[in-house]
Amino acid sequence: MGIVAEAHNVRVLGSGQHIIVLAHGFGTDQSVWKHLVPHLVDDYKVVMYDNMGAGTTNPDYFDFDRYSTLEGYAYDLLAILEEFQVESCIFVGHSVSGMIGAIAAVMRPDRFTKLVMIAASPRYLNDSDYYGGFEQEDLEQLFEAIRSNYKAWCSGFAPLAVGGDMDSVAIQEFSRTLFNMRPDIALSMAHTIFQSDMRQLIGMVTVPCHILQSVKDMAVPVVVTEYLHQNLGGESIVEVMSSDGHLPQLSSPDIVIPVLLRHIRHDIAM
Repeated sequence: MGIVAEAHNVRVLGSGQHIIVLAHGFGTDQSVWKHLVPHLVDDYKVVMYDNMGAGTTNPDYFDFDRYSTLEGYAYDLLAILEEFQVESCIFVGHSVSGMIGAIAAVMRPDRFTKLVMIAASPRYLNDSDYYGGFEQEDLEQLFEAIRSNYKAWCSGFAPLAVGGDMDSVAIQEFSRTLFNMRPDIALSMAHTIFQSDMRQLIGMVTVPCHILQSVKDMAVPVVVTEYLHQNLGGESIVEVMSSDGHLPQLSSPDIVIPVLLRHIRHDIAM
């Protein structure tokens, strides 16, 4: 196993001519795809990895400078594709990985046949002509809560992010992966993600994009999907699902997995 593969816990499953790359969001790891993977392995080769900073990665490898922008994560993705000789793939990115995939697709559009984004946002902060869902004051409170008592913050944030029943397995699962992160790394990643602004970049994305979103998501308002649809540089399609929460592939698999499979298997009708 190469250095990149080992650092990111890369796993390759299944067989098939077409390759699917699954990339998780903040506070999770590749286990977030557990409901989806069994439906893919018979028809596709599936590549999964953990973003640096996830609780499953070695914290000594987390370079605070490199990961102070989302480009650092995009370079990691391209390095994984290089190491595993993935010449072309369908990329499925959850949350921040939707934008990481977009950056990588601008750098190397030849490596991606399409991007499937779940709960992705180009900017979380509100602006004069843009609604991202958060004011700067909200973010400062979030950062302070992470800084002051990480465990308490995890316990409060997980139910809000996942939505639905407080005792659900999905909330327990997200709480576990969130709490596995080292607090200083979680704070750094939260800063990088929530203060990011990818609005200038998305116009340069020419790869077809499938934008999937829960009807109710505390991190990403539904209007953001329309913003992406209107401003992406290539073809795009939006589907708002009846699911609740920011991790619908984990919390509402019965709703989300069939939708995901449809968008993976079928291209945008021209």
